[in-house]
Amino acid sequence: MPQTPADQPHHRLVPAPAGRIHLVEQGSGPLVLLVLHQLQALAAAGYRAVALDVRGYGRSSKPGDVAAYRMLDLVADNVAVVDALGEPSAVIVGHDWGATIAATSTLLRPDVFRAVGLLSVPYTPPGGPRPSEVFAGMGGEEEFYVSYFQSPGRAEAEVEPDVRGWLAGFYAALSADTMPAPGAPDPHFVGRGGTLRDRFPADRLPHWLGETELDVFAGEFERTGLTGALNRYRNMDRDWEDLAAHHGAPVAQPSLFVGGALDASTIWLADAIKAYPTTLPGLTSSHVLDGCGHWIQQERPEEVNRLLIDWLGSLDSPDSPGV
Repeated sequence: MPQTPADQPHHRLVPAPAGRIHLVEQGSGPLVLLVLHQLQALAAAGYRAVALDVRGYGRSSKPGDVAAYRMLDLVADNVAVVDALGEPSAVIVGHDWGATIAATSTLLRPDVFRAVGLLSVPYTPPGGPRPSEVFAGMGGEEEFYVSYFQSPGRAEAEVEPDVRGWLAGFYAALSADTMPAPGAPDPHFVGRGGTLRDRFPADRLPHWLGETELDVFAGEFERTGLTGALNRYRNMDRDWEDLAAHHGAPVAQPSLFVGGALDASTIWLADAIKAYPTTLPGLTSSHVLDGCGHWIQQERPEEVNRLLIDWLGSLDSPDSPGV
């Protein structure tokens, strides 16, 4: 059946605390807010799928203050998007930092976000030791990438002279078919006096990433720069302080988790996954995909789409725990 204009993705800019948030929406039905791109499959399944550029990315506003990228502000942006779309509530789904943003949005605004899908990064409740101290203690003489990202301008100086080449290596380093072999130097750490790129695979792309698609990703980051994205890492201690009243708090709404068995996030946070009966009491679907790395929605798109759609369909079934 040929597509009508209503079936096509539609770009919009909506007002938000960031200034403006750029989003793409497709389809009609219950609202699913995505901090990732799975539009076509969800729209075809009967959902109003909306993918947004988080502040600092793409065509959304890019505040200059590092503190403007704290979690409370990102949650406020998500709430503003739902309001601008004229909906009372939404299901929210995110990958990597998007998963943490989605989980925190659901924790802080259960009146707006009725369910949450987490891809690749497990939920860990706010609290525990101060994040900067935890990450500074990782790696021994090597420096963990999160600590490496803390000083404004430092990581930018590595990435921005060759955004396309850096992104290619970064995507390859965390994809199952191109990641370094077991026992090779870990690309999540920086050797003394080195850079992250030193440990990225060279001259090979993962199976899911073509040259044209890489050009699009690189073009966006060349236009915007990396500072907005990196400022998210530079707010973890602020988030820890801002969310002090929620330390240890579970997310009670219905939830989904999908991770890759070869992803460092799944491996390092295995205890967080084991704690889901306490931290995600509304968990209705949890999956770890064998032989899959970090970029699960690109590495295994059909499987991830099926899991998302099945889970979304279960939310309104008679056996659902309720929203």
